[in-house]
Amino acid sequence: MISSERIALIEAKKNELSAAMAAGNLAPDDFVRLSKDYAAIEPVAAAAREVRRLRAERESLATMTKDADEELRAIAIEELAEIEQQLPLAERALAVQLLPKDSADERAAMLEVRAGTGGDEAALFAGDLLRMYQRFAEERGWKFELISASSADVGGYKEAVASINGNGVFARLKFESGVHRVQRVPATESGGRIHTSAATVAVLPEAEEVDVQINDADLRIDVYRSSGPGGQSVNTTDSAVRITHLPTGLVVIQQDEKSQHKNKAKALKVLRTRLFELERSRLANERAGARKSMVGSGDRSERIRTYNFPQGRVTDHRINLTLHKLDAILEGPGLNELTEALIAEDEADRLANLDEA
Repeated sequence: MISSERIALIEAKKNELSAAMAAGNLAPDDFVRLSKDYAAIEPVAAAAREVRRLRAERESLATMTKDADEELRAIAIEELAEIEQQLPLAERALAVQLLPKDSADERAAMLEVRAGTGGDEAALFAGDLLRMYQRFAEERGWKFELISASSADVGGYKEAVASINGNGVFARLKFESGVHRVQRVPATESGGRIHTSAATVAVLPEAEEVDVQINDADLRIDVYRSSGPGGQSVNTTDSAVRITHLPTGLVVIQQDEKSQHKNKAKALKVLRTRLFELERSRLANERAGARKSMVGSGDRSERIRTYNFPQGRVTDHRINLTLHKLDAILEGPGLNELTEALIAEDEADRLANLDEA
């Protein structure tokens, strides 16, 4: 249980930040810093204030249940029962607010979708997933930008990379990393047999230039003529860029833009994000005694979800949740129910780990 003393400290910190922001002699950088701190503590203070209010009401009502007036006592008993139901929920909400935050949660995200086993059907499914995330992003008011894409002959994608910008993008999408499996009858299947195919999704927090310093000496940059669709100007100039990061061996290829300069900038953006994720993973693995969340391992080889078309259902295997809403999920808005459930499971798992500690 969160103590009254800690609640008082939280509310005092909020008031302190509010007073500091009201001072008229702040430098712009100081005001920005204080504003960020205030935005971070405000929801925590609101949850703390609700817990304090409910506890005070419970104490007051408990006293009233001993009143000599029978009618007043009956009202107090009834209201106390309601408070006893509300208080544990408020205390849990506060505990969730106090959980350590992933510093990357508020970042934009780099989404990578790749066709896996299943040939043409896997490429079509990769296209379905990319479209699902694009529609989900649009529904939430996020900006979705396709960085690069390698189209398959039958439709869909062999591989696609997109940047998604908005509030809390990574926090909402980070549990999407892993193998997504589809079970359906391909359009080319005359016998009506169900095929199983797969695509891999990776969601990485997008890095800024200040996060990752890349030395020019560590890069090998090759330029060459683009291949595939794109028009005469794309295919007849050396606009495609391949960047190899020599220390790690990471390779990024970008050829979707007509301009070599734009392709290089996009390739560096992808490379920076992948290097940032490598460092995040290294630090996470070094944390002594850190337990991986059931839904938060981010293992791209792990089968996390099955989309079954004949039965119209989607099952997330990590939390044993099945929703018979396949169409709504693939259309984007229905994905929200899955992401909410995954976030709630992660919070519950981390709260349980705190209780055991």
